Amino acid sequence: TSYAVLDRIIESGYLEKEDIVLDYGCGMGRVPIYLNHCLGCKTIGIELVEEFYIKACQNKINYAQGNQVSFFHGKAEQCVLSPDISACFFFNPFDLGILRGVMGNILDSYHRTPRRIRLFYYYAQDEYIGFLSGIPELIFLDEVDCMDLFPQMDSRNRVMIFETVV
Repeated sequence: TSYAVLDRIIESGYLEKEDIVLDYGCGMGRVPIYLNHCLGCKTIGIELVEEFYIKACQNKINYAQGNQVSFFHGKAEQCVLSPDISACFFFNPFDLGILRGVMGNILDSYHRTPRRIRLFYYYAQDEYIGFLSGIPELIFLDEVDCMDLFPQMDSRNRVMIFETVV
């Protein structure tokens, strides 16, 4: 995810300092570190690929405010959300089967502790949007258009924001 896209998300006002953001498929940790740096919010990243996870941990060590950022190595669909998670970020993350498992965990956490959880999907495929639109506990909140940031005109260059119904 480019910094320009992250800036658009930040400028949207849908994330705040009080949020705790979980980044699914965090790679080398750019999104969690950048969001923490810009907003001061706590962030968590989960990454399956061990090489990326190790690099994310190294990046955290080099980051001055690393105590506000955490990384975990594992499968997204096995990640159990703590009741303080208030936002989740996805960059066209994985296939629909895994997304179903991840959403099951998010909804389990929501049902245990009802709260506002915002879901940010960047570069989402139409099948993801269709799936998310069919979940009764979610409402479509907004779309952050990012098409002007890139030379190729791809309608997926947007961040779709969903939110749990409270």
